[in-house]
Amino acid sequence: MTIKAELEAQILRFYHVEKWRCGTIAKQLRVHRETVQRVLAHAGLPRHGPPPRPSMIEPYLPFIQQTLEKFPTLTASRLYSMVRERGYKGAPDHFRHLIAQRRPRRAAEAFLRLRTLPGEQMQCDWAHFSHMEIGRARRPLMAFVMVLSYSRDLYLRFFLDARMENFLRGHVGAFTHWGGLGKVILYDNLKSAVLERQGDAIHFNPRLLAFAAHYRFEPRPVAVYRGNEKGRIERAIRHIRDAFFAARTFTDLDDLNAQAEHWCRTQAADRPCPEDRAMTVREAFAKEQPLLLPLPENPYPVEEQLEVRVGKTPYVRFDLNDYTIPAAHVRRTLTVRADLQQVRVFDGDQVIARHPRSYDRDAQIELPGHIHELKERKRQASQHRGVNSLTKAVPASQLLLTRAAERGANLGALTNGLLRLLERYGAAELQAAVEDALAAGVPHTNTVRLALERRRAERGEPPPVAMSLPEHVRRKDTPVQPHRLDSYDQLTTDNGDHEPENH
Repeated sequence: MTIKAELEAQILRFYHVEKWRCGTIAKQLRVHRETVQRVLAHAGLPRHGPPPRPSMIEPYLPFIQQTLEKFPTLTASRLYSMVRERGYKGAPDHFRHLIAQRRPRRAAEAFLRLRTLPGEQMQCDWAHFSHMEIGRARRPLMAFVMVLSYSRDLYLRFFLDARMENFLRGHVGAFTHWGGLGKVILYDNLKSAVLERQGDAIHFNPRLLAFAAHYRFEPRPVAVYRGNEKGRIERAIRHIRDAFFAARTFTDLDDLNAQAEHWCRTQAADRPCPEDRAMTVREAFAKEQPLLLPLPENPYPVEEQLEVRVGKTPYVRFDLNDYTIPAAHVRRTLTVRADLQQVRVFDGDQVIARHPRSYDRDAQIELPGHIHELKERKRQASQHRGVNSLTKAVPASQLLLTRAAERGANLGALTNGLLRLLERYGAAELQAAVEDALAAGVPHTNTVRLALERRRAERGEPPPVAMSLPEHVRRKDTPVQPHRLDSYDQLTTDNGDHEPENH
C-alpha cells in the first residue's frame, strides 16, 4: 500500500523532531502501526527510545523457516499447531500475521507473447452472468464464448445452464457463424472438455472427442497454471462484460441472444485488431476465414437424451417439468430427446409425444388429446368395474345387458341404474325382478323397477330406503302405525263412572 508524500513527511517529522513513538504517530494520524514502521525503515532513521521487546516467535524462526522452505504451501494454522507443541505461547492471529511476512514467495514468472497463424487456433470457455427468473425457476445465465485467436472475432451465445449439450451447441453455432473452424481449439480444464488430468496424462470427455472427430479439429487443454495460453478468451470475456452486458436490458433469452449476435457482427467486429492495430477485427477475419477448416455436410446431433421411468400417471419428468404422454404407455421406460425448442418422447423408435420445451419449474405441459384419452379410459374402466360388480351379485343381469346391447341401449346408464336398485332392494329381489323383465322381453331399468315395486306391494312392505342415505332421510320413509281411537272412548267412560257428587 502506498501513502501520500505529505503523510510520509508528517510521520518522519513527528518521529524525528517531536520524538513520538510509533504507536502515538499511528493513533494521531489514524494509520496502521506497520505503516509507520515501514516509512521509518525506508527512511533509514535510527531508532530512539527504549529498545524493542524481543518477540516470542524469535526462538522458533529457524524451525519455521526450514519448514516453510520444505513445505512452502503449509497452512499457518497447521504450522501454529506444530510451534505450539514446541512451546510457543503467542496468539494464533498474530502468529498468522508473522508467518505471512516470512513465507517464501514464488519468483515472478515472465511470459512470452504468443502469436498464432490465421485459421490455426480458437479458444472457448463458459462465463457466468447472474441468473434469469422464468416462472418459478431461477436458472443460471451462462455465456458460451469462442474467439478466433488470430483475428479475435467473437462468438457469443447465452444458455440457461452449462450442460454438455449446450457446450456442443455453442460450438456448432460458432462454426456456423464463421462458416468454418480452426485446426485447434484451446480449452481451459473444465469438465466439459477434461474429465481428469494427472500431469501430462489427460482423460478427455468422450463426447467431446466424438464431436472433434466429426469436425476434424484437435481439442487441446491449456497447461496448468499457464493463464497466458488462454489470455485471448479471458480478455474477450472481460470485454463482453464491460462493452456488451453492462447496463443492458432484455426481455427474455431469445432477445438477449439476438442482441448478442448483432453486437458481435457490428461493434465487436469493428474494434481494432490486437494483432495489428492498423486493421479492424472484421478486416482480420476476412483474411482468416478462407484458411478455416470447411464444415462437414451434416451437423453433429446435439439433442439431450434421457431415459425415464414412467409411473402410474401419464407424465414424464424432464428438466424440472412434467410432460404428458398417451395413457397406454404408463409404467414403462421411455426415452426423452430434447433440443432448445422441443421435447420428444419415444417408446422404442416410435415418437409418442411432442411438446414445446418449458424452462419453468414444476410445470405440467399437457396436450388436450392425452388428457381426453385418459378421461375416456377412466370412464370405460369405471363402467367395466360397475358391470363386474353387478353381474357378480345378480347373475341374470348379464343376460339383461346383452339383450339391451342388441337393441342399442346405453349400457352405462343401464348399469348405473341397476346398481342403484341393487343398493336399495338387495341382490335377491333384483335377481327376481331382472328375471321378470327378461320374461317380459323388455330389458330396461324401468321394467326392472316396476317389477320390484310390484313384488314389494304384494308383500305389503314399505318402500325401501337406500343404505347410503343419511339416517334422518331414511326415517322420513318409515311407516307410522295409526293409534286406535276407541281407546280415547274408554278414557271418557272411565271419567263418567267416577264423577264427583254434588253437595
